Amino acid sequence: MSNSPQDIKERSFEFAVRIIHLCQELERKPGVSKTLANQILRSGTSIGANIEEANGSQSRADFTAKMYISCKESRETNYWLRLLQRTHILSNELLNPMIDESNQLIAILTTIVKKSRNK
Repeated sequence: MSNSPQDIKERSFEFAVRIIHLCQELERKPGVSKTLANQILRSGTSIGANIEEANGSQSRADFTAKMYISCKESRETNYWLRLLQRTHILSNELLNPMIDESNQLIAILTTIVKKSRNK
């Protein structure tokens, strides 16, 4: 697996698509699921949006800051996914691959931020 900027852009975009589908599933459930859907929709789609902004940054510091925000959003999304899993609102079959991908995004973004800070 390559960790080039293009790869992370595409992965975060595809992850956002999957988040939207997951939220559509949550919206079909009654009660608290709608509130959780709003939370995870915001954080899960923000990852890629901040990566896009980072790739258009005007300085290394701006790039690093946007990638750091993406990493924070990845961590928040991971939290919401784990909460959904623990409360059995959605199936593990649906959530496990999403949690795995969010963990991978966190690892990649953490590496990008560390390398960017050290240059």
